[in-house]
Amino acid sequence: MLDISDIEKFQSVRPQVRAYMCLLLSRSIPNYLPKPSLNVIVEALKQIKKETKAIEALYVLDKSGVQISDTLTNDKYHKNTKGANQSTRAYYYKAVRQKKCVITNPYPSSLTNNLTVTASYPIYDKDNKLKFIVCIDISLREIIKFSQPGKLESATTKINKFTYAIFSLSLAFVSFLLFFHGVKSVFTYGMDINKLEVKQMFESTILLTLSLAIYDLVKTIFEEEVLGHHDRKSKDIHRTMIKFLGSIIIALSIEALMLVFKFALIGPDKIKYAVLLLGGVTMLLFGLSFYLKSTESRKKSEN
Repeated sequence: MLDISDIEKFQSVRPQVRAYMCLLLSRSIPNYLPKPSLNVIVEALKQIKKETKAIEALYVLDKSGVQISDTLTNDKYHKNTKGANQSTRAYYYKAVRQKKCVITNPYPSSLTNNLTVTASYPIYDKDNKLKFIVCIDISLREIIKFSQPGKLESATTKINKFTYAIFSLSLAFVSFLLFFHGVKSVFTYGMDINKLEVKQMFESTILLTLSLAIYDLVKTIFEEEVLGHHDRKSKDIHRTMIKFLGSIIIALSIEALMLVFKFALIGPDKIKYAVLLLGGVTMLLFGLSFYLKSTESRKKSEN
C-alpha cells in the first residue's frame, strides 16, 4: 500500500524519473517533424510499449487536448478514452505552456485507480506549430521500484548511516561535556558572585560557545546523513555553516583577548603570541566573508 513516504521518494528522484520518461519518448519520436503523422507516432508508441513493460498506458492528444488515438495499455486494462477532452489535465497544459517534455505529480489514474505519473511530449511541425501531445503513464509503484537501491548499495548506505550515527553521538557527548564544564566553571564557588574570577568567566564562555558550535554540527550531520533529510533547503545548510564558523571565531577571539590581558600583566614579551592569534581570527573573518559573498553570488546566478 502506498503512503506519504512514497510521495517523498518520488520527489527525491523526480529529475531522474523525468529524464527516463522523456528519453523514452524523444529517442523514438522527434520533437519537430516536417509533417507530423498520427500513424507514425502511434507505431512509435507501440514500439515503446513493447520494449518497456512498466508503462501503463500510451496515447496521443491533438493541439486542443482531445485524445485522438486509442489508449495503448496492458492486456488486463481495456478502458479506452479516445475522444475524451483532456485539456484540463496538467500533462496537457504544462506541456503546451513549457513547450518541452514534462512530468506530472502523482495523481489517481482513471484507468487503474492507482497513483500514476504522466510524461507529456509536444510535437511541432516545420512552422513551429503545435500538432500533437504524446503521453505515457507509469504507475508510482513502478517508479518507486526504480528508485529502490540494490542490495550492495543498500548495505553500504546502512553502514554509512551507522558510522555517521556513531560519530554524531560521540560529538554530541563531547558537546554536552563542554557544556557541563562550562557551567561548572562558573558555579565552582556557588552563588557567591564576589568569588568569581574574570578568567573563569572567559573560559566558561569559550566552552559554551564551542559546545554550541559542535551541537549545530552534530544536528546537521545527523539530519543529513542519518535521517536522510537531503532535501533541506541550501539556505538552511549555509546558515548552519555560518553559525559554526561564527562560534569558532567568537571562541578564538575571546581566547586572544584573554591572552592579551594575561601577557600584559605577567609577560609583555609574549604578547606577540596573542597578536598572532588575533591575526588568525582576522583570516577566519576574511574567509567567512568570502564564503558569504560566494554563496550570495551563486544564489544570484542560479536565479
